[in-house]
Amino acid sequence: MHWPIFDGHNDVLAELYRPQPGRERSFFTQSNVGHLDLPRARAGGLGGGFFAVYITNPPTETTPDRPPEGAYCMPLPAPLDLAYSQQMALGMSGLLFRLETESQGALKVVRQASELRTCLEQGVLAAILHFEGAEAIDPGLEALDLFYQAGLRSLGPVWSRPNAFGHGVPFAYPHSPATGPGLTVAGQDLIRACNRLGIMIDLSHLNEAGFWDVARISTAPLVATHSNAHALCPSSRNLTDKQLAAIRESDGMVGLNFAVSFLRPDGRNDTATPLSIMVDHVRYLVEHVGIDRVGFGSDFDGASIPEEIGDVAGLPHLMAALAEHFGPEDLRKLAYANWVRVLEQTWGG
Repeated sequence: MHWPIFDGHNDVLAELYRPQPGRERSFFTQSNVGHLDLPRARAGGLGGGFFAVYITNPPTETTPDRPPEGAYCMPLPAPLDLAYSQQMALGMSGLLFRLETESQGALKVVRQASELRTCLEQGVLAAILHFEGAEAIDPGLEALDLFYQAGLRSLGPVWSRPNAFGHGVPFAYPHSPATGPGLTVAGQDLIRACNRLGIMIDLSHLNEAGFWDVARISTAPLVATHSNAHALCPSSRNLTDKQLAAIRESDGMVGLNFAVSFLRPDGRNDTATPLSIMVDHVRYLVEHVGIDRVGFGSDFDGASIPEEIGDVAGLPHLMAALAEHFGPEDLRKLAYANWVRVLEQTWGG
């Protein structure tokens, strides 16, 4: 049976909002640019996902590319200005709402678990508004309730840069995620406010100290939307066995990141990465957190992914590879049911 697939992370909004020259595209027209548009989503069986608002560096600033192979430790980008970040967040959030309007019912921004279930049942692409880094939220949290009322239902306190709330983990290989201090006082207040509102907290770009601060403070399941197993690929962005145990104990969730540099044991940014390596990570994650706590967090439009998948239309290839190791009920959980479960627990209803 072919299950709808729910995905824990994509960056298509950033690609559509500020495309590189020559990479302009419409979300509603099939393209060979990037990884995700509506026709390819339908072809791949994508039922929905977290649509990230990722605040890119200002055009005058650049972030060095990650080396393709060998050991590396990239410097953290500088913190971003609040006004610039809010302008970007408003623009990308507005873009998602415009896509909803222009889709004529093909895409819906969901705010409740019941809406997510209905979309998955009816074949409507379910979009969750996610902030990948809280740069658009002021330290006093005055904007948080406004963004919540607009539709924000998932938030990562940091991307891989410092901000008012904490410190992101730098891109480094081979390296531990223990790379710096934890949450600030404002960051701790942000976690409590997200718990109060029912905003899911994403741990994927937090360093290890920040991870443990969230684990100590939060009353919600611990979720890493797009991270892999550090034991199989020792990238600073991946989760240690101790972190996986904490996610299991909280009845949380891990979404498999398709980024090849977070999958490969050698850490190389090489798209000639076999699906068997992705399967290895899924099996390892299932072994350590349980079959009810693993799903997908592709990082479509934000990373280099295995060429055997190519883009969102290639998702059935991954499901076929997993079907050699998991039965139908487990595949259903991996495809979408685990995400629905953890969102029901976090949001309520």
